[in-house]
Amino acid sequence: MHTSLPYIVAVVVLAVFFDFINGFHDTANAIATTVSTKALPPRIAVVMAAITNFVGALAFTGVAKTIGGKIADPAKLEYGVLIVIAALIASISWNLVTWWYGIPSSSSHALIGSVVGAVFMSAGAANINWSGFTEIFEALILSPVIALLGGYLLMNLFYFVFRRVPSPPSKVNRRFRYFQILTAALQSFTHGTNDAQKAMGIIVFALVAAGVQTDSGTIPFWVQFICALSMGVGTSVGGWRIIKTVGGKITKIEPINGATADLTSSSIIFTFTQLGLPVSSTHVISSAIMGVGAAKRLKGVNWGVAKRIVITWLITLPISAVISAVVFYVLQLFF
Repeated sequence: MHTSLPYIVAVVVLAVFFDFINGFHDTANAIATTVSTKALPPRIAVVMAAITNFVGALAFTGVAKTIGGKIADPAKLEYGVLIVIAALIASISWNLVTWWYGIPSSSSHALIGSVVGAVFMSAGAANINWSGFTEIFEALILSPVIALLGGYLLMNLFYFVFRRVPSPPSKVNRRFRYFQILTAALQSFTHGTNDAQKAMGIIVFALVAAGVQTDSGTIPFWVQFICALSMGVGTSVGGWRIIKTVGGKITKIEPINGATADLTSSSIIFTFTQLGLPVSSTHVISSAIMGVGAAKRLKGVNWGVAKRIVITWLITLPISAVISAVVFYVLQLFF
């Protein structure tokens, strides 16, 4: 039976691995701007991000409850545990591919697309909660747009304010370099409050599907802790390939616009966390960087790299859904 202990253990192991990969895949979101401006040495920045990610992951559960119950009702799915295993295998595979090529794709899109694909293959479209999925999808799409506009507007506000300050640009940047340490810590904390909860939610999805617990709105502390720990450890490893893309290939980062991008993205991520909605921290921080870069000079943004990132954003959800559907079909043949 797919509800037996070995299958539950497999789900937990895969979910922990997913969060570990999510940690090193998304480290760039929190520290790329800080490293590129030399506000912090890389190793110290990674350690800071790991600790604040861990703390953030323990602080909230709203997003986990959304993932655990709003995409589909796990109690009504005959192959619920196998669906989760297929979804995790598919999303992990896609995350590793995009990490290898240094593309800041979305772990959130990969996981949610994978769940939808596996549910569709297992039980058909009728068993997908389309209203819940639409709510999640809208948050994933709107958040980077808000980040782009928010980064652009906040950067222009800072330019307006500091244009009247009788200090040379180098002195202003030096002050923002210190402020950037705080904004990077805040960015890491908010990343933990949102991203780590997705693995928590998928474990609870499997627990309800297996009949181990009845309420998808209850997140056991042991689930919180192991997901927070794996996210923190993964962050400590560091995703240096993606750090190079986010920290320097989108636009030239200075302390003032790096701090602005971090402040913008962390505010948006935390707002959606409070609403219990998952967002892609990768999308949000990359869009915020594009926004602050465009505020200084439109040509200052490497729109070629930006285009490649956006294309990856667009294809991640459908590709991960297809991969997950195929993985579920294969697993069903053997298990």
